[in-house]
Amino acid sequence: MVAPQYTEVVSAPVDPNVVLPFLSSALSFVFAILVADQWLRRRQTYQLIWTIGLLWYGISAGTEFVGGAWGWNEGLYRTWYLIGAFGVAAWLGLGTVFLLRNTRFGYFVAFSVFAGGLFSILSGLARAKEGDPASGTTILAVVLFSAVAALLLVAATRMRRELVAPIAAGVLIVASAVVAVLTFTVAVDAPGYFLDPATGVPTGAAFASDLRVMTPPFNIAGAFALVFGAVYSAYIFMPKRRVLRVDSGWPVIGAVGRSVAVIVNFFASIPGAWRAFRAGTLNTRVPATLLIAVGGFVPGWTSGLNRFGVTWSFFLGEFVGVLFIFLGFLVSIEVFSDIRLPFTQIVLARRERTATPPADALEGGTSQG
Repeated sequence: MVAPQYTEVVSAPVDPNVVLPFLSSALSFVFAILVADQWLRRRQTYQLIWTIGLLWYGISAGTEFVGGAWGWNEGLYRTWYLIGAFGVAAWLGLGTVFLLRNTRFGYFVAFSVFAGGLFSILSGLARAKEGDPASGTTILAVVLFSAVAALLLVAATRMRRELVAPIAAGVLIVASAVVAVLTFTVAVDAPGYFLDPATGVPTGAAFASDLRVMTPPFNIAGAFALVFGAVYSAYIFMPKRRVLRVDSGWPVIGAVGRSVAVIVNFFASIPGAWRAFRAGTLNTRVPATLLIAVGGFVPGWTSGLNRFGVTWSFFLGEFVGVLFIFLGFLVSIEVFSDIRLPFTQIVLARRERTATPPADALEGGTSQG
């Protein structure tokens, strides 16, 4: 009798460079559909801007999935860099600017834009150490553009707050048009893309330094607006303990002082917020916005590490980021007062609303933080 022959089946290992971008892309597109449905019902500009930002997130992660599964090419690489390096964080942050358009948040946005311009100098120094220095003219242009944009935002916040968000949008649209042309026209090192040899994760190293030093104002301003805007929103809705008050009317000194006061009072208010959470009385927007803050911080950090050659956490941070932002969206009762099929009137479930703070709290009516 002949013994039966068995064929050993060896399953292919799961490639995180394929799975993680796929999950990030799929979740981003689902998220974008839900936010777009909210916009169709409520017609709030920040919802439309967030929809655009989430579409950029999904497309950027989608290029990573396609590149990991079937291989990279120059067109895919250029698309990935334009949307990922210049689009995602900036447009998500712009949505937060529109959400907080009636507050003093414009001062912080102005600081973030200017800080992004200054960070271009550090980026240029890092590129120079790698033997590929950016031109001084390009760095100066980025710093000057960021400074002018910051001054416009400060002036608008001081005199006409309703103009802060439109100015920020105008600046972003103009800057995006410039970098879009450059990203698709500048030379790219052969073979048309660059992957970290150790991890297979793409980086911007195939592009000239003159283009790479333009990314900080987009990413820093966008990430700061998203993260700190979420923290500020949590502070608005949480039970407060004010241990620091600032009443200065000076536009710059007062804004800095109030920002410090918000940070100090936020941490001082955490014990009371925790007690309210355990008692079931905490406004759902507090944990929701804190989840969003974490979701904005993680990919911002891992993306920054990617620029300096630490690439192993890039795809993981990208997925964790959109997951936390999505969870924050789901947690907020104010966002999902009813749960329904997108773009239909079919309601799957309804939830009770919680009380919202007075209008002056949302509009920055208090000066002491």
